[in-house]
Amino acid sequence: PSVQTQWQWQLLGTVNTNYDVTVYDIDAQLDDASESSADLISALQRQSRKVICYFSAGSSENWRADFNRFNESDMGKPLDGWEGERWLDVRSDNVRKIILDRLDVARAKGCDGVEPDNVDGYANKTGFDLTKDDQLRFNRFLAVEAHRRGLSVGLKNDGDQVKDLVDDFDFSINEECHAYNECGTLLPFVDAGKPVFNVEYTENVEQAHEKAQSICSAARGLDLRTLILPLELDDSFRVSCDDL
Repeated sequence: PSVQTQWQWQLLGTVNTNYDVTVYDIDAQLDDASESSADLISALQRQSRKVICYFSAGSSENWRADFNRFNESDMGKPLDGWEGERWLDVRSDNVRKIILDRLDVARAKGCDGVEPDNVDGYANKTGFDLTKDDQLRFNRFLAVEAHRRGLSVGLKNDGDQVKDLVDDFDFSINEECHAYNECGTLLPFVDAGKPVFNVEYTENVEQAHEKAQSICSAARGLDLRTLILPLELDDSFRVSCDDL
C-alpha cells in the first residue's frame, strides 16, 4: 500500500463492503459469520480491494478455534479490559508454531496482508520477563514469515520500536496516536512511503464528528489515514478524515 491508501477497519458483525476504499482490514477468522472468510475476501477482491486479515500474535483468546493448542506456560497475565485474553510468551517455540499456522490460514483464505496484534508485550505487564530484544526478534519473525507467504504485514502500535522495524514492515496500524500525542513516532513509515492507518475511538457518532474537527487537520498534515470509530469496531459509525 502507498501512503495515500484509504482503508476501513471492521472486526465485528457482518462486514459492510460498501465503503469506497482500497483496503479492508477484517478478522482473519470469520467462519462463524453469515459468509465465510474466504468468500468475503474473494468478494472484496473482485471489487478491486485488498484485504488485511487481523489476528492476535501476542495474546491468546479463549474463543479462537486453536486456543487449546497453547500450553499453560505460554500464557501470562490477562490483558486489561479484554476478557478472555492473556499475554503470550513470544519466546516460546510452541507459540511460534501456532502463529505460523495462523499465517498459513491467512494465505489459504486469500488475504493480501495481515495485522498481527499485541506485539508490544515487552512494554506491558505480561507476567513474563520480556525484553526489547525479545520483542524485536518476534516482530521480525512475524514480518519474515508473512513475506515468505506473499503477505504484506503491518506493525501494530509498538511506537517505541518503529525506527527499528520500519524497514521490516509494509505499513503501520495505530490506535489513538492523536489522543496520546504519539503520532510523531509513526512518521518514519510515512517518510519511507508506507501508510499509517490510524484510528481514534469515541462512544458515538456525535463525538466522532466533534473529534474530527479537532484532529483531522493535523492528521492530513502528517499524511496519516485517520478513522474515528467505535471501540468495538463493529461499523456502528465511521468518520474518515480523508472524507472531510
